[in-house]
Amino acid sequence: MKKVAIVGTQGVPASYGGFETLVENIIGENCPSDIQYTIFCSSKDIPRRKGLYKGCILKYVPLHANGMQSIPYDIWSLCRVMRGYDSILILGTSGCSFLPIFRLFCRTRLIVNIDGLEFRRAKWGRVARWILRFSTSVAVRYADVVIADNKGIQDYVSETYRKDSVLIAYGGDHVGRKVSDDFQDKCLTGYGLQKGKYAITVCRIEPENNCHITLEAFAKSGKKLVFIGNWEHSEYARDLREKYCVYPNIVILNGIYNLDILYVLRTNAEMYIHGHSAGGTNPSLVEAMFFGRPIIAYDVVYNRETTKNEAYYFTDVESLKKLISRQDLNGDRMKCIAEAEYTWEHISQQYYSLY
Repeated sequence: MKKVAIVGTQGVPASYGGFETLVENIIGENCPSDIQYTIFCSSKDIPRRKGLYKGCILKYVPLHANGMQSIPYDIWSLCRVMRGYDSILILGTSGCSFLPIFRLFCRTRLIVNIDGLEFRRAKWGRVARWILRFSTSVAVRYADVVIADNKGIQDYVSETYRKDSVLIAYGGDHVGRKVSDDFQDKCLTGYGLQKGKYAITVCRIEPENNCHITLEAFAKSGKKLVFIGNWEHSEYARDLREKYCVYPNIVILNGIYNLDILYVLRTNAEMYIHGHSAGGTNPSLVEAMFFGRPIIAYDVVYNRETTKNEAYYFTDVESLKKLISRQDLNGDRMKCIAEAEYTWEHISQQYYSLY
């Protein structure tokens, strides 16, 4: 039995973001029988559970996993995995500045998924970007294995640090649901929507996700848009909501955590708009590909690599406006790529091979 510790997430059951969803789906039925996972969780963010969860041991740290406490949270977790494990999987680089000290006491196989180059995100100030860049460089230097979730990230690691990395993306086949036609009809009616007559986008309302471009393009086109996000998160988000909520064709919704409702809105959409410009392989894009709808994504290497250059791409308001007005868009290739590349069974086996 190989014992593997997972550090760096809020924990499971998953209720937050991409890494949490990753952990949720590489354990349980996708986990080989000879792996025993121990997952470090935040007792501040999720309720404590007794016993095993999907066959995994849960250990708790009394700090928040995100925000100002993310660095001490990761360091605290690392201090607890110095003995008793065959491999340590670190998701994200928040606490990786601690690795030079960690390595003085622990030679266990260290695998680090460096995420999507957080220091490039517009929301961070100069000091925060320096800290994040430094943590990433330390992670790459001290890891036995570096995981890149996108070919663009893999190329960056090779060119910047002269180090090889392993390419492992995210799965998305967990989005499937069994929902009755009656429930779907009631849901669409409740939001004032018609099947196949609207576009949808789901993301955090951040400048690097180009929410302003998406909203302006649909405001000018008059086509229906459902935009789901955290509209109370920042001044940027609140300003956009105030400006565009007056447009009758734009439906602005706060985060939806009922997976049946979210499934209905995504599976009945005409197209999916993906504005992310930073990061690597974005989980929401992978998930959207499984619905087989046309995907219009912001034109950066990460999105092109994820969709294998088979989606449609925009760079500004006018190019997006032209694309959403076309009648010949097709999403069949998106589902084919997703089913070949982004199932959790496949992703779990890739992680297993590293242990």
